[in-house]
Amino acid sequence: MTNKVTTKWLGNMRFESTNPSGHNLFIDAGEESGGKSEGYRPKALMLSGLAGCSGLDVAALIKKMKLNVDDFKIETEANLTEEHPKYYDKVAMHFHFYGDDLNEKKLQRAVDLSIEKYCGVMEMFRQFSELSIETHFHKK
Repeated sequence: MTNKVTTKWLGNMRFESTNPSGHNLFIDAGEESGGKSEGYRPKALMLSGLAGCSGLDVAALIKKMKLNVDDFKIETEANLTEEHPKYYDKVAMHFHFYGDDLNEKKLQRAVDLSIEKYCGVMEMFRQFSELSIETHFHKK
């Protein structure tokens, strides 16, 4: 299976990028780099891709395991190296689950399955980053 993305320059520092889903997104640099901040930053998109990939896994497992979760979010922080080419050498992910009837053991299993088995973006990040993952449970 292959994915094809076409990214078209719109002038200045702005680009429009296609996605196999049919939805497009805009990429732009910040004003400090000659852009107008009218789109996503490429490196931040990588973090969104990582969280989205794992989040989709966890959401599917929540449904499959019939777990009661009112809400969940993933906070991702990454350290960018100083030297060019700058890349994320350390990435921390925090999974936050909210609800009155959380099955913490099964939710932790869902997170573990995503990070250890299912999330391909996670595996890509392992090639260049040190990953740390924490799970937090919050009663509403």
